[in-house]
Amino acid sequence: MNINQLYQQIKSSAGISTDTRSIQQGMVFFALKGDSFDANEFVQTALDNGASLVVTQNEKHREHPQCYYTKDTLITLQELALLHRSQMKATVIGITGTNGKTTTKELLREALSCAGKVQATQGNLNNHIGVPLTLLSINVDTRFAIIEMGANHPGEIEFLCNIARPEFGIVTNIGRAHLEGFGSFEGVVKTKTELYRFVAEQGNSVFVNQDDPLLMTLSENQPRILYGSEKLGVNLVVDENPQLHCNWQWESQSFSTSTNLTGNYNLPNLLAAIAVGLHFGGKAAEINQKLSDYIPSNMRSQWIDTGKNKVILDAYNANPSSMAVALNNFALLKARKKLLILGDMLELGSYSEAEHHLVLEHAAKLNFDSVILIGPQFSKYQNAFPAFLFFETTEEARLALSNSKPEGFSVLLKGSRGIGVEKLKEIL
Repeated sequence: MNINQLYQQIKSSAGISTDTRSIQQGMVFFALKGDSFDANEFVQTALDNGASLVVTQNEKHREHPQCYYTKDTLITLQELALLHRSQMKATVIGITGTNGKTTTKELLREALSCAGKVQATQGNLNNHIGVPLTLLSINVDTRFAIIEMGANHPGEIEFLCNIARPEFGIVTNIGRAHLEGFGSFEGVVKTKTELYRFVAEQGNSVFVNQDDPLLMTLSENQPRILYGSEKLGVNLVVDENPQLHCNWQWESQSFSTSTNLTGNYNLPNLLAAIAVGLHFGGKAAEINQKLSDYIPSNMRSQWIDTGKNKVILDAYNANPSSMAVALNNFALLKARKKLLILGDMLELGSYSEAEHHLVLEHAAKLNFDSVILIGPQFSKYQNAFPAFLFFETTEEARLALSNSKPEGFSVLLKGSRGIGVEKLKEIL
């Protein structure tokens, strides 16, 4: 069996799986090898669980009639995704950025559904494994495919572009994240704009937020479609509700979008979705309704009334730039009592101490009623900020909050995923 025959078998299968626990009858299983796992040891388990075929680099199964042997399962997966991409009729839109790419992807899916059938990256499958899996899931009758691309090292976006081959692109923003892997902010800029360069080389256009001076500068020498507050006549509504609410105009009509997204920092994400939806023929009124109805459920910009407190749950990830906008937004919220709970920001390398200190200085200037910091990086500064409460772990903070039982607060929960501050929601 060659790769073209394998591709045909995948097309007629029940789908693809990379986890033996989620295999359904008739699926093709890809036995991937990672730093801490090797699915090639579970080939028979995959077959027993219903896989019709297993793609494996385990030589023991080289002659197995239900196995496709390859020297590298991941490379084969990527080659198959590229092969499928060459057969796709969908318009492919790539999204990357430091913050907001998953939220933008979700909003984009809602807006583009007004113009045709759309499929998008599921969850956070935005890396060298997730992007190929997403591409292989795109159906032949799909009109739009939205591919989210993440990176924490130089060259990763270029690599993903060469698989997904996006015809249009959006960089949501560029901030200080994954500095350990990128080496510097300049490294972040170079990698994120690999999407711009790829699209330009294909002679296509990128969508650029004209409210962002950095993105305007970085994209000025290539075909681009501009969007932003001025083009849509945006007027933000600010009240005691932390959720994004804005008015905008299109072709002499006025619209009011009351979203379920917490924070005005989500405005660029919303405007990107409106702009792309309109560009591809969606009707403004339908786009407005779709975006108003969208409810986030992935620990990104969620607003939860627990009965005791009102919680902004923004705990999927954190970096210096996303921390800054979240703090500023929380400071603007009209609330009687505010409790700020932050977890460490990970993957900052040699920049970590300085960046955590800057966040603490920022929080101190905003005069919140109570501030709790969690993690070893923040805890280094507990003597310098005696008004704040510091805990090494989320479990320690959970025990303290169980005893103090805060009530009547508006709470911001934010931190890197590895800190797990979302576990505190249950006792707030």
